[in-house]
Amino acid sequence: MSKYTISEFIKETAQKDDKNGFFELESPHTLKINLQGKVWAKLGSMVGYTGNIDIQRQGLREQGLMKVLGKALTGEGMTLMKAEGQGKLYLADNGKKVRILSLQNEAICVNGNDILALEDTLNYDIKMMQSVAGVVGGGLFNVKVEGKGMLAITTHGEPITLLVTRDKPVYTDPNATVAWSGSLEPEIKTNISWKYFLGRGSGETFQLAFKGEGWVVLQPYEEIYAVQK
Repeated sequence: MSKYTISEFIKETAQKDDKNGFFELESPHTLKINLQGKVWAKLGSMVGYTGNIDIQRQGLREQGLMKVLGKALTGEGMTLMKAEGQGKLYLADNGKKVRILSLQNEAICVNGNDILALEDTLNYDIKMMQSVAGVVGGGLFNVKVEGKGMLAITTHGEPITLLVTRDKPVYTDPNATVAWSGSLEPEIKTNISWKYFLGRGSGETFQLAFKGEGWVVLQPYEEIYAVQK
């Protein structure tokens, strides 16, 4: 019998029911949530579900006034949806790799576009890094997630983690920076000279400078983030 039959395809790609954790990797690019209650996920990330699950866009009352103002000020593009009920929920984001993190009363800062899902027990807050002399329009933003619960983030390709120490700061491209430890407060570092205005610069005009003790997660891809309306 040919290995390319429909029955062989279904067998190879069938959902895996041998994992019963709250967040599980159905595949490297798909998150499965064994839902018994409520969870928050990136708007538009649902690719399928089974069972009795109701999905709604996050309302203004649930976001809170400060989060709404933060989005308006920063142009922050993280819009969540609420999934509530019982069943299996499958999430994905443009073929990006999914990583699951179990926070144990810890804090992590994540680029808002790289958050796929978070447990209802976690708290999040929008943080803004002010622009330097108005050069970075609107400033840069990130989302600080803390508490105890499950968090799923996404990356283009395999991520790498760089350790930050007091004697060895780390400098990164903002568009390749996915997440960092909650203890770090990155600064915007500029590299603007007359060559930049003549079109002869290196192209790496702005960087994030991480100093102190912690770590930074990078992806091998410079992602340009679009603001969701």
